Amino acid sequence: MHSLLIILDSLDEWTPFYDTQSIITAKEYLQNEYLSNQSHLVLNLSNDLGYNTEGYYCSLLAKARGHKVIPDVETINRLNAEAFVRLEKPLQKICYQYTKKNNPENGLWQFDIYFGTCKEEGLEKIARYLFEQFHCPVLRVTLNTNERNQIESIKHVPISGLNDKQQDYFAEALDNFSKKVWREPRAKKPFRYDLAILYDPSEAFPPSDRRALNKFMDIAKKMNINAELITADDSTRLMEFDALFIRQTTSLNHITYQLAQKAAQADMVVIDDPVSIIRCTNKVYLKELLDKESVAVPNSTLLFRSSKNSFEQVSRQLGLPIVIKTPDGSFSHGVKKVNNRQEFEKTLDELFLQTSVLLAQEYIPTEYDWRIGVLNKEPIYACKYYMAKGHWQIYNHKISGKSSSGNYDTLPIYQVPKVVIRTAVKATSLIGKGLYGVDLKQVGEKCVVIEINDNPNIDYGVEDAILGDELYGKILREFVIRLEQKHAQ
Repeated sequence: MHSLLIILDSLDEWTPFYDTQSIITAKEYLQNEYLSNQSHLVLNLSNDLGYNTEGYYCSLLAKARGHKVIPDVETINRLNAEAFVRLEKPLQKICYQYTKKNNPENGLWQFDIYFGTCKEEGLEKIARYLFEQFHCPVLRVTLNTNERNQIESIKHVPISGLNDKQQDYFAEALDNFSKKVWREPRAKKPFRYDLAILYDPSEAFPPSDRRALNKFMDIAKKMNINAELITADDSTRLMEFDALFIRQTTSLNHITYQLAQKAAQADMVVIDDPVSIIRCTNKVYLKELLDKESVAVPNSTLLFRSSKNSFEQVSRQLGLPIVIKTPDGSFSHGVKKVNNRQEFEKTLDELFLQTSVLLAQEYIPTEYDWRIGVLNKEPIYACKYYMAKGHWQIYNHKISGKSSSGNYDTLPIYQVPKVVIRTAVKATSLIGKGLYGVDLKQVGEKCVVIEINDNPNIDYGVEDAILGDELYGKILREFVIRLEQKHAQ
């Protein structure tokens, strides 16, 4: 478990704030080599972070000592070099509308970011985004009134440069950023590791229901792990934790991938790791990879928006009906079955609005799909997911907006046909060593991979029906093993 260290040039700089045992001077931090043997989250509040200053070396040595530090040397170097930042288009629009509304006299608008938060209503998303780019306690941002490229400058602000009101903002943001600063430990015995479980409480089809999430936290506590549920709003707290477990449906252009990437860059243990997200969330990539490695998949072909796609040619190759998929759909979204030319052309017109490439596959009717859960190349659960009543998919997203799903059976691994297990493990070995759910169809002796999910379902009473608490324990032990391996290096 990380303890917090707040580095200051002088302890007197903390006078405006509540007393805490967490503060230490830069000189003390640099000279105390014994700190290398302890786990710390370091907030470097040195006034001067210029190259070769004591403040700079605090962040440099923090990394060498294995501490998590804000800001790290990479961030300091980017700030010192006045690195150019281009906001994403939606954020540029927010900036433009905000500055246009406020109409600054000199054409520039300045605001401060405190641990990813700000006091300017309307700029909250900008503050969070820039903090993710520049992990620094206090940033001062200058915006221009241009329609695009509004970032004029981003600078580090020392707490000695804050006025009374700004000091209040800083203290409030710090308190929210790390509750451990002011509060006593929740247990006399500190936890061995801190695990963040990312979830979205409003998600319609989450990878884990609330009872399963509670199970993860209960089992973690018995294993001396402090597991805490976090949401996208808590993203600025990521570095408080040793590991990240993503229990929210993943996507590349999404907070799930962004946090997985940041966790990996911070040398945290993370499942799903960003490489697995890249490889699993795109069905086009999976098709090419599995074809190349001779893993059985349905007969498939790619359709391109820029090409003329012949219904006759595709139906000749795949037969009828044809299943057409967007590359990044999940839970049966973005998947259509077509039976004739009219449906084919209508579906392409609709789906090509979302993507330039589609995947067309032969239709393989089965009563159920196999789902094999694989963790680090080991099968850990097996389910049969049955098709929704009167529908050809597991999920039936009705026009009325209501959705339904089919029944399920959970089986011991030893009762699953060997070809199914063998195919699932081979497929996931091409992705990585994370937690995966492999969907397969079996017709007689033939077994084909439909897709590999980097964020498979672990729902209470479903996937855990055979192993019970042991399923949660297996996944949590994998985190412990990886964390111990990191500490042993």
